[in-house]
Amino acid sequence: MSAILVADNLRFGYPGRAVIRGLSARFAAGRFYGVLGANGSGKSTLLRLLAGLLQPASGAIALQERPIASLPRREIARKVALVPQDFNIRFPFSAEEIVLMGRYPFMPRFSVPAPADRQRVETVMAQTGTLVFAHRAVTELSGGERQRVVFARALAQETPVLLLDEATSNLDIHHALSMLRLAARRVTEAAATVVAVFQDINLAALFCDEMLCLQDGTVCAFGPTADVLNTALLREIFKVEAKVTHEPFNGAPHVVFRR
Repeated sequence: MSAILVADNLRFGYPGRAVIRGLSARFAAGRFYGVLGANGSGKSTLLRLLAGLLQPASGAIALQERPIASLPRREIARKVALVPQDFNIRFPFSAEEIVLMGRYPFMPRFSVPAPADRQRVETVMAQTGTLVFAHRAVTELSGGERQRVVFARALAQETPVLLLDEATSNLDIHHALSMLRLAARRVTEAAATVVAVFQDINLAALFCDEMLCLQDGTVCAFGPTADVLNTALLREIFKVEAKVTHEPFNGAPHVVFRR
């Protein structure tokens, strides 16, 4: 299976602290990948590197077989959408204006949105349940409402790669499942690649085809979810005692923890 996104021997750090240490991974089209790891293991940094927002100290990232470092920011935005862990904005843009920003990479400079752009925005806002507050200032929304708006913005980009950095962390379980189902639809209907950082291991197991597990900035396990998710791995990377079973109710692995 050919890879749409490739990380090759990445290294990255901040002054006095290495974060990513020789990390390599290949992500194929039409697959949903979960990224697991303890706090500080490099999960968010990896996604920012894959989005081209950070430049590795060494190693390289290829997007559709082209070095991402050589691509203009606008071209990257046509191919990669990121839902960040935190979205802070001080200006009172409306929710609709925020979602419409997802169409900017496709619009000619100094032009107004075309009817097709506005139709796409209306569609994803309806799907994410954000249409009801389309004209409210994003600064007045709750954390969960704002997160759904940012999710809608990423869906409006219609990119072949969707990166989710704890994108459901502020959502109740109803909306978390709804957003992840929308991401999964991009995988099955558009052969998109989703790479998502999770804190909730059972949500990751429910949606992800494969798991990438990080420890101290490097890959400690990578493969099909049912193969990777096991008691020994959870003990190694999270230092917890857990049991992994198969849950017939949802057809996915299920983790239970010792108190």
